[in-house]
This record gives sequence, structure tokens and C-alpha cells, in this order.
Amino acid sequence: MTGARLPHAPSSSGTTRIVGATVLDGTLRDPLENAEVEFIDGVVSYVGPRRPLEGHSETVIDARGGFVMPGFIDLHVHLAMSHDADEAEQRQWFPEEEAFATASTMHATLDAGVTTARDLSGLTPGYRRAIANGRTVGPRLHLAIALLSPTGGHGDPVYPNGSVPLYAERATTPGWEVVDTDAEVIRAVRRLIRTGADVIKVCTTGGMSSPSYGPDHPGVPAAQVALIVAEMARLQGQPVTAHAQGSEGVTAAVLGGASSIEHGYDVTPETLAVMAERGTALIPTLSTLLKPLNPAVTSAERIALKRGWQERGLASTRQAIDAGVTIGMGTDAGIHPQGRNLTELGHLVDAGLTPLEAIHAGTAVGAKILRLNDSLGTLGPGMMADLVITEVDPLENIHTLGDPSAIRAVYQSGTPVKDLDALSAPH
Repeated sequence: MTGARLPHAPSSSGTTRIVGATVLDGTLRDPLENAEVEFIDGVVSYVGPRRPLEGHSETVIDARGGFVMPGFIDLHVHLAMSHDADEAEQRQWFPEEEAFATASTMHATLDAGVTTARDLSGLTPGYRRAIANGRTVGPRLHLAIALLSPTGGHGDPVYPNGSVPLYAERATTPGWEVVDTDAEVIRAVRRLIRTGADVIKVCTTGGMSSPSYGPDHPGVPAAQVALIVAEMARLQGQPVTAHAQGSEGVTAAVLGGASSIEHGYDVTPETLAVMAERGTALIPTLSTLLKPLNPAVTSAERIALKRGWQERGLASTRQAIDAGVTIGMGTDAGIHPQGRNLTELGHLVDAGLTPLEAIHAGTAVGAKILRLNDSLGTLGPGMMADLVITEVDPLENIHTLGDPSAIRAVYQSGTPVKDLDALSAPH
């Protein structure tokens, strides 16, 4: 099996024309004012200057004063994390309560303007299938299912005293695989592909939230990353991405052939040059990096550690932009608050992208990384009609898009899944 998996949400039928808005098509082309986007049966058929109304039976949406963009792609989410309930309440949940909470989070992500998302551990293919079959709403999903790391690494949930956090106690399908030997690595990859993984996530460093190893500690080595890359190429032709925060682990992931780096908070100039040459993307997850810690429940030592990594992470992202490294949009939602995904766009602009480049990172670049760019990520004839409408000028006020109320309408395969202003209602 080769190629990218594209689960389709149910598409609308008939012809719809969105007229009068400014279109930012996901490419780096200049905005098109007083434009028109037409889609038929969920597929875009026209993007260009506004045409005269013809009096046919199509649905016409007057979006004058608004801005139309492709549906956004969040390359790093954990939709089963950070529900609106504290740990004490969640300990009393039945499995179906957890599933409904996850469904609510998926809906909130779609409301934020994200029509496609890559969940990098936590969700099973059942959620992907439920969305594709129209049994619930949410972004189209690409799934890692579980992350791979060595004993004591970022994905090993066991604390030094042998206890585990709530998510590990409750997990019906674990979101982690602990691997140490080459044989364990290959077996884990094959098991994940059998279950339905679209991407393999490997941890080449620890992390700030790891029970044992920190961001500068090594994880899966470059040789095993290369094993995973080769196995994925043989089995499915799909990408490998790496959780990598410290410089040694970033370099291991890049040299091993990972197609993208998650976080990359400390990257050497030499490794950035290799990334630019190879086309290895950086998903800096600045929304999580810059999330403030609560001093009431966090030690001064941990706050200082986080501030140090924030400085390193911002510096590395700026250096990556200057080096010409491909930048994608990912939030690490679940650590970052769910349903505020487009906050990342403003952070990317603060780090050095122009607003148009940030939108490109959150649309066309994301689609290319997922290998879905023949159907998603830009607005043009033949593309799926995933799009968002906002009254905010994103080239002037891109930080405002982090508030989901700024996204007035969301279409997925041409179907309105959010319409705060009843734009699609009969008039």
C-alpha cells in the first residue's frame, strides 16, 4: 500500500459560490480582492475574480468584507488530552465518557478552523473512521496512534517509583511503545501499520514533561530512525516524524531520515543546513513552548528551566527561518489549550515569517508534509472544498485568529460545519 490516506468527510451536493471576499489561496500569491470561490459537490471548480450572477439554482454566499482561506492543517495534536475535567473527575469516567470528551475536543478543533489534523499519539483509527463515515464531526485525521521511545525516554510513562500517570492507567489502546533493540523497533512499526498508522512518531530526545529524561537526553538513535524510515518506505511509503528538542536528538533524527522535526528547540547551524538541503520540515510548536506555567503549582526551578528553553526554542526557530528550512504549523494541542490552534500563526509571525508565509505554513505546507497536497492545502480547481471565512484581515491582525470566534464559517468537503452568521442559510 502506497500513497497518503485521505478519509473523506461526507461532502455536500450541488453548486455553491462564495462571492465578494478577499481570497488567500494558501500559496504565496498576493491576495485576490472581490473574488469568487465556486465548488460543486464538495470540489472547488473556480477561484478567481468575481463573476456576474447567472440566476441558476446554485447557493450564493455574500462574503463581502470577509477573507477566505483554505482549511488549516495542524500537524501536531493530541486530541485525547486535556479535557474540560480535572484528574479527580476523569478517574471516575467510564470509557464512553472519555470518548465523548474526545469527540467534543475534535469538534472544537474543527471550529477553530482546522479541517485536517495529525494526531501524534492517543487516538485510535476508530476516531478517524467515525469522522470519515459522518458519525461525528472533526478534522480529517492522520494518526501516529503511538509514539516510540526507549526505556526511560519521552514516551515511557513509568515514573521512577514504578507508578504511571492517569492517561497510562486508563489507556485502552496505549499511546506509546517502549523499544530498545532493533527487533523491537521493527516489530513496533509493523504493529502500528497493521493497526492503521499513517505516520510513525519516534522520540530522539526526552522532553520537558518526561518522567525521566529531559530535552537534552538522547532517545532513539539515528541508526534506529533509519531502520524505521526504511521500513515505512517498504511497507507504506508514509513519513516518519521525530519528537526532538535538544540538539543531539534533532541531529540524530535528521541524519536518520525523518521527514519532519517536532519542536526542534535547540538546533545547530550545521543541522539546519542539512534540513534545508534535504527538505526536512520543522514543526516548532511555539504555542506549547510559549505557554506560561502557573507559579502557584510550579516550582521556581521548573519555571526557570522552561524560560531557558523558551529562549533557545525561539532562537532556533528564527535561525531555521533564516536558513530556509520548511516550517509547518503544529500546536501540540493537549499541552496547548484545545480549540485555539490558530494561535500558532501569530507565534510564527513573531518568529520571523510574514503573515502570508504563516498562512502558507498552516495550509499548503501542512498538506505537502501529509502528502495530501493534490487535494488539500490550497484553493484551486480540483481541490477539495475545505475553507474558512473570517472577518479579520489576517495580513494585518493574524494574532486575532487564535480566538475561534474570529473564524465565522468552516467548510469541509463543501459542507458547512460551522456558520456563525448563517451565511449558508436560505435568504
